[in-house]
Amino acid sequence: MIPMLTRRRFLGTAVAGAALPALPAQARTPTHNCVMIGDWGRQGHYEQGQLADVMGEVAARHGSLYTVSVGDNFYDDGVTSVSDAQWQSSFESIYRAPSLQTPWRVILGNHDYRGKIEPQLRYGAQVDSRWHLPARYYALRDRLPDGSVLDTFFVDTSPFISRYRGTKVDISGQDTAAQLAWLDRALGGSDADWKIVIGHHPIHTAEKRFDEPELIDALVPLLQKHRVTIYVNGHIHNLQYVEKDGIHYINNGAGSRIDPVAPAQDGGIVFPDEHGFMAVALSRDTFDFSFVGLNGRTLFARKIPRVT
Repeated sequence: MIPMLTRRRFLGTAVAGAALPALPAQARTPTHNCVMIGDWGRQGHYEQGQLADVMGEVAARHGSLYTVSVGDNFYDDGVTSVSDAQWQSSFESIYRAPSLQTPWRVILGNHDYRGKIEPQLRYGAQVDSRWHLPARYYALRDRLPDGSVLDTFFVDTSPFISRYRGTKVDISGQDTAAQLAWLDRALGGSDADWKIVIGHHPIHTAEKRFDEPELIDALVPLLQKHRVTIYVNGHIHNLQYVEKDGIHYINNGAGSRIDPVAPAQDGGIVFPDEHGFMAVALSRDTFDFSFVGLNGRTLFARKIPRVT
């Protein structure tokens, strides 16, 4: 059974250029709301601190229940212990808004693998309970205000990337076959209205040059088999959206340093020179997400209907 993680347990289509109040709305029908951010841990540099303040404001307005981190939590070389200075300089002292003291549902990125993984797995139990990373891959269940159910599957993508083998990104000893078997079982056993998969690396991207063939081969067959329609990732340091073969791929890696982009292809959207994060409002029928930029404005928004 997928565990249900509630706020109480922890702490008691497209639109461009819209103003902050145009975030996914919850006034008409109560929705399940969160924020998501990726590739952020740079000790406040590269606009990380300013974006964190904006995210805190948006999370408060939005009624965010939790934050999802899509990996690369600490640059450049992860952390070495639960007392590593980066916990304070890149996390605790940056994401200090009251609205961000809710649970953080975390996955690992390749830069996290350049350090030690165990401290990130232990930090929530030993130091700050909002940090939720119980294993390298896991799943959580939420019940939405309208009674529908969301199952979110957090996967560990770095071990699938063969170019990391023999490098400082230490993926040695990770069993990708076991992870795929787990994901197949977990997705197959889910009766949720929504199944969403979160990973650090992209599968398909709007730029195409960043497509990951090894993840296309490993994950896309499972997403299609189990009718998963949304995959959210980071790794690419910008904001992108593309739909391919019925799956919506959302790249959300602009939490600190941003990189140059190439023109979008296949009808995708790419935002150059924009720091940002996602605000999500989920109901039984729609996954409503926005990219929010450094100035607090909505850069792009889309309502994705549930496939029945």
